[in-house]
Amino acid sequence: MTSRDTVLLDDDVVHCLETRLGSLLRAEASDILTLEGRFEIRRISAALAGRPGPAPRAILMSAMPGAGKTALALTLEQAGFRRLCPDEEMFRRYGHYGRDFPRGEFRVREAPVLKDIALELQESLQSGRDTVVDHGFWTPEERAQWAATAMEAGGVPVLVYLPVPHEVRWERIRERNTQSLVDPNAIEFSEEDLLRFAGRFHPPTADEPHIVYDGHPESLLAELRRTRPSTDGGLH
Repeated sequence: MTSRDTVLLDDDVVHCLETRLGSLLRAEASDILTLEGRFEIRRISAALAGRPGPAPRAILMSAMPGAGKTALALTLEQAGFRRLCPDEEMFRRYGHYGRDFPRGEFRVREAPVLKDIALELQESLQSGRDTVVDHGFWTPEERAQWAATAMEAGGVPVLVYLPVPHEVRWERIRERNTQSLVDPNAIEFSEEDLLRFAGRFHPPTADEPHIVYDGHPESLLAELRRTRPSTDGGLH
């Protein structure tokens, strides 16, 4: 580490950080430390070591097929985020959905892929890299699980909700169905499939802090810059 990489903290700041760290460590010893607390220990330890850089972010998306997840994830990738895409890994391992393996086997085959993507996410965050998961998390339970995965690796989960009307999503999917044999992000669905999926999708509520995507990537990027994680793992 060079001298430019080390940040000297004011004595009062050090005292506050050490006091908070002591409280967290006591909670850990009593086995009552929360996941957020474990994350905070990492950030305080980094700050006291002179490396209080902002925590890497994990962008998690809540959206149905056709909402524009991949387009947004590619834009974030261009902005410097690492992009992880379960659908592309599914295509690489198993081929075309409905042709190279039965449609009814999708969830069974997807499970180990998602497990591996979660490990990649943690490795990426541990290396300090902002990362976006190109996947639509449909339920609060899924989103909580992946947020925990991000925090365990020292990252800050940021949930982005993409609300798009059925008619718009179906038009997009109808067009991309023609590319389903060659495009891993163009899984073929019928309109009936989409309507059935809607019954299983649970958009985030006020209980889940999230950003509502307005369809303009520059707006989201501006929001992410505005809420850049601070040195203690919080948002400012």
